[in-house]
Amino acid sequence: MVEVISEFDIVLRLCLAFIAGGIIGFERSSRRQVAGLRTHILICVGAASLMLLSIWLPERFFDLKNGDPGRIAAQVVSGMGFLGAGAIIRLGSDIKGLTTAASLWLIAAIGLLIGAGMYVAALATEAIALITLVLLNPLEKKIFPDLRHKLLEVQYNHSGEPDTEHVLEIFKDFNVRNQSLSVQLGHNKKKTKVSFSVSILNTVEISKLANALQSLEEIERVEIKERY
Repeated sequence: MVEVISEFDIVLRLCLAFIAGGIIGFERSSRRQVAGLRTHILICVGAASLMLLSIWLPERFFDLKNGDPGRIAAQVVSGMGFLGAGAIIRLGSDIKGLTTAASLWLIAAIGLLIGAGMYVAALATEAIALITLVLLNPLEKKIFPDLRHKLLEVQYNHSGEPDTEHVLEIFKDFNVRNQSLSVQLGHNKKKTKVSFSVSILNTVEISKLANALQSLEEIERVEIKERY
């Protein structure tokens, strides 16, 4: 029986895992994500401790011929899939939390690296994660603006068949993507209403879009709602 990992190494690696998880967790908490500071710290420290156990068991009990340091670590990787799924939230047609779920999976990997004593690899992974989460976030939003999913209801000033050509032209001018529409023809003095299921870029001002539609002669009222 030999002692490969000293108590100092164990404490050092767990403390480093605490710091590494705290850095990524702080960034997630600053964006009000469901999995924040404490969650990332616990996952990173937990992964590091399991990695330490994976190394310690076969070395401590060297008479176990089937000892494999990768067995427990492999279960951490697969188990993170279930935990990451809990961070994914569906709000109507929007899906939130995918980045946080990925960061949970990544922080577990960093914990395993620290537990294995691969400090350079852990530091490099942490740095890449921070660059991706902090620096690339505004760049991504600038190049690929987020989409808002809305239900746009247009009421015409007549009860006949609506002419949606002018409305679709305005959509094109504002880069609005029309996904589907439903027509409710007016009967018994009721006026025709058309509901458009649209996706609008965050850079588009909703009020200007509504005013442009309202300016059409055949349009009596425009209402924009959240799409669920």
